[in-house]
Amino acid sequence: MIKICENIWDEGEYSYAAAYGFVPNIHGYLHDDGENRDCMIIAPGGGYCVCAPHEGELVALEFYNRGMNTFVLTYSTDITVSVPLKLQPLNDISRAVRFVRKRSLEYKIGGKKLIVCGFSASGHLCASLITHYAEVKDPSSEYDVISNRPDGAILSYPVITSGEYAHRGSFDALLGKEPGEEELEYFSLEKQVKTDTPPCFLWQTQTDELVPVENSYLFALALREKGVPFAHYVFPTGVHGIGIVSDLNDETGTYTMEQVDRAVKAVGEGKGVNVSEARMKELAEQFSDDNEEKGGIEQDKNYPPLIEDAGLWLDLAKVWMDRL
Repeated sequence: MIKICENIWDEGEYSYAAAYGFVPNIHGYLHDDGENRDCMIIAPGGGYCVCAPHEGELVALEFYNRGMNTFVLTYSTDITVSVPLKLQPLNDISRAVRFVRKRSLEYKIGGKKLIVCGFSASGHLCASLITHYAEVKDPSSEYDVISNRPDGAILSYPVITSGEYAHRGSFDALLGKEPGEEELEYFSLEKQVKTDTPPCFLWQTQTDELVPVENSYLFALALREKGVPFAHYVFPTGVHGIGIVSDLNDETGTYTMEQVDRAVKAVGEGKGVNVSEARMKELAEQFSDDNEEKGGIEQDKNYPPLIEDAGLWLDLAKVWMDRL
C-alpha cells in the first residue's frame, strides 16, 4: 500500500475564518501494483462540526480491500459553531475531486470511476456536490477546467432536507442560527436534484434517532422523479453513525480531528473567533483530560457494533459501483 497526504488548497487559496491554521487535505490509500483502479473520496460525517475518525480511514480501508484506490477528505468544519461555513465545505469537496483527477496518472485512476462517499452531514456535503457541481467554480484556472462531477455518490444516513425532517445542528453549523430562505432552499437537496445528477446509493436505518429516515426517502423520491438511477436500502435497526465502527480504536484515522484540535486549543487560549462564553464552557467540558470522548465520538470498544444486516451496505455498494 502507498499512503499519501496532501493539502488540497495552495497557499493563499484558503481563508476560512475559523480554520486556526488548518488546511483541508486528503489522505490516500493506493495499491502499489501499477494497475488503474476505480477510486473513492470519503468525507467523514460529524454535523459539520467535526470529521469523525470512524467514518474516514476505516471506510477507506474497507473499499481499498475491495480493490479501489481510496482517499479520505478532511474538509472545513466548525466545532465552535461560531463562523457559518456557508459554501466552504462544498468548495473543499469540489476541489478534492479536481485535485485527485488532476493526478490521475500518479494515483492510478486514469479512465476509471470516481465515487464520493459521505455519512450524515457529509452525506449532505456529497449530495450538495452532485446537485450543485456545475455551479462550483474553482478559483484556480488550472483546476477549474477539470470536471468536479463524480461518477456516483454513496450517501450513508444522509442529512438532506432543511424542512420538517431537518437535522438542525448540521444547518446551524453550515448556515448559522438565522439562515436566509434562499440558503435553506439551496441546501435542501431534495429540491435540487436535476436530470444530470450522478447516480446514487443511499442507505439508512429505520431507527436512526438523529437524522430521520425521511431524509433518504425524500432524496430517493427526487432522484426517481428526475430519472436519476439509484439504489436505496433502509435497514430495520441501528443507531445513527453506525458506519463500520466495530474495529474502532484510539489510533484509527484520528488525523481527521486536526481542525477540531486546533480550534479547541485556540478557544482555550482565548483566541477563538466569535465564540460565545456558553460554547467556550461546553468545549472545555467536552475536551477535558478526564473526558473519554473526542469531538463527541466515543473512542472505545463500547460503541454499538454494526448490525449484521446493515453491515451488508459495504458489499451492496460495491456491487452497485461495479454496475455504473
